[in-house]
Amino acid sequence: MVIAAVLALPAAALAALLLARRRGRRGHPAPLRTAVADVVLVAGTAPWIWMILTPGTLQLVHLVPLVDLADQITLMTPGGAFVQIGGNLLVFAALGAMLPVRSARFASFGAVAAVAATGSLTVEVLQYVLRLGRVSSVDDVILNTAGAVLAALVTRRWWATR
Repeated sequence: MVIAAVLALPAAALAALLLARRRGRRGHPAPLRTAVADVVLVAGTAPWIWMILTPGTLQLVHLVPLVDLADQITLMTPGGAFVQIGGNLLVFAALGAMLPVRSARFASFGAVAAVAATGSLTVEVLQYVLRLGRVSSVDDVILNTAGAVLAALVTRRWWATR
C-alpha cells in the first residue's frame, strides 16, 4: 500500500492543481487550500477503506469496548500489535487532518470525531453485513476516531484561526 501511495503522488498533485485552477476560475475564496485538502482527504482515506473491505478469513464481531484492543496488546507480537493499532489510527487520519482545513463547518474536534466515528461505524457494519471474513470491532471504531482527532490536532494551526 505504501508503494502504491508513493506512485500515486504525481497524479494526486496534478489533480490538486487542476482542481485548484478550476475553482480559481469560478472565484472560490481559497482554491488551492481546499483542492489540496480534498485530494489529501480522498487519497489518504480511500486506500485504507479499500484494504478494510477486501475479503479476509476470520468473521468475528467484538462489541465490548477495549477487549479486542487488550487482546491485541497481550496476545499478538509487539510488531503485530503495533501494525494493527497503528493501522487503525491511520484509517481516518487524512480525513481528520483535512476536513477542518477544507470546511469551517467541521473546524472542531467534536465535528471531526462525529464524522470519523460515523464513517468507521459504517465500515465495520459493512464488513459484517457483507460477510467479508473480517473482524468487526467497536475498538476499531474507537481507534479510527482517535486517529482522526489526533490528526486534526496536528493540523489545528491551519484551521483554528478561521
